[in-house]
Amino acid sequence: MHRRDFMKTATGLVAAGAFAQIGAIRQAAAAGSVKIGILIPMSGPAGLFGPSSKDCAELAVDQINAGGGVLGQKIEPIYVDAGGAPAGVTQSALKVWKGQGARVFIGMHDSAVRGALVNLFKGQVPYVYTPVYEGGACGKGLYAIGETPSQQLKPVIPWLASSKGASKWYLIGNDYNWPRDTNKAAKGYIAASHGTIVGEEYLPFAVDNFDSNLAKIKQTGANAVLVTLVGGASVGFNRAFASFGLSDSVLRLGTLIEENTLAGIGAQSSKNLFSSAGFFAAVDTPTVQAFDKKYADKFGPKAPALNTLGESCYDGLLFFDALAKKAGSLKVADLDSAADKGVSYDSPRGKLTYKKGEVASNIYLAEASGASFKIVKTFANVSSGATCA
Repeated sequence: MHRRDFMKTATGLVAAGAFAQIGAIRQAAAAGSVKIGILIPMSGPAGLFGPSSKDCAELAVDQINAGGGVLGQKIEPIYVDAGGAPAGVTQSALKVWKGQGARVFIGMHDSAVRGALVNLFKGQVPYVYTPVYEGGACGKGLYAIGETPSQQLKPVIPWLASSKGASKWYLIGNDYNWPRDTNKAAKGYIAASHGTIVGEEYLPFAVDNFDSNLAKIKQTGANAVLVTLVGGASVGFNRAFASFGLSDSVLRLGTLIEENTLAGIGAQSSKNLFSSAGFFAAVDTPTVQAFDKKYADKFGPKAPALNTLGESCYDGLLFFDALAKKAGSLKVADLDSAADKGVSYDSPRGKLTYKKGEVASNIYLAEASGASFKIVKTFANVSSGATCA
């Protein structure tokens, strides 16, 4: 509303004796909406995670908007496919930011894309990064809330060593920073558990034949494999692993094998397959059960399976709502100041607190039972070990 038009309206209202309505008009004119770019993989190797991520984001948008929005502004989500190469995703994000006026970004995508987006945003716009990642992602306006190797592996590898005899590890992942940095951390945890590394290799995203890799694993005598392959590559590898006859004697641990990946792997290929994460739909807590029901009620029985990556999108939006509320602003400087002091938010994972880049949460070790997961061990309140100065 232009100032001249507003003053004419206000004068008429005053003449009518309706002073209270002036405040309402001003509030309505100021409220508007806040556009949030939600970056999720709808294509490419990680496209497997996209549908559940979008559904979980929609749940969070509905919940926040029903409560009045972010600082009184309803969220207007803009979904962006983040499943391609970093350069392409960066161009899409730029169009949404500068062309469509997005003021916040929530990202559930790979770490290579995150690096490109950090270079694009340069701390000018708040950017919440939600999925499993390698740790140590710090920067102005960047808030990484997902699980780290310190959470997913540091307590899990010793448990697998003592309970399952995992001692000779083969490391296999896609060729980018998340698998490499995850395996760098894993080597320390394996050594501390008196284990050894018998092989390590990194494969392109497009790989579809694993015969030579499986032959190497068999030749080394590995009794445990750490899998940091993404989406379709993980499905193909794990199917081939079982068909090669290795699943009977060699356990596999994945830190990105969630419910939809397990469905692709299939019950016939899931023997001795473990996964470590901060959320599984099978977790038996009141908050997870309530979230499972909310998801099923909205999207029905044919919805993609709930998982830690999709649920992280829900958390990302709720975290940002809590952060903005504490900061009283959408400005990066104010948000950074609030994040340094600590921000708590209610998640299906429980009540979580983000402070200076660190988020402690329960970590669950799940074992595949056919085409579903069962929780075999819970590690309580594990630090992400990712504090930012």
